[in-house]
Amino acid sequence: MGKKKKVRAREGGKKARAKRPGSKKYKMYSIEDNKLAKKRVCPRCGQGVFLAEHKDRWSCGKCGYTEFKKKN
Repeated sequence: MGKKKKVRAREGGKKARAKRPGSKKYKMYSIEDNKLAKKRVCPRCGQGVFLAEHKDRWSCGKCGYTEFKKKN
């Protein structure tokens, strides 16, 4: 049998925790008249599916429904 490997202590203390981006679910709602309102819901799929916002359109990831933004 071989020798056991020595376990060395980490130099410099604990490993730094990775920074992760925050959750974007809070950006999908807005507060109007003290009530929670959903932003951009898919008319085909219903209340549970949001529309993704792109540069020139809103689109549903589930059914493919697309609304184009109006140019001003």
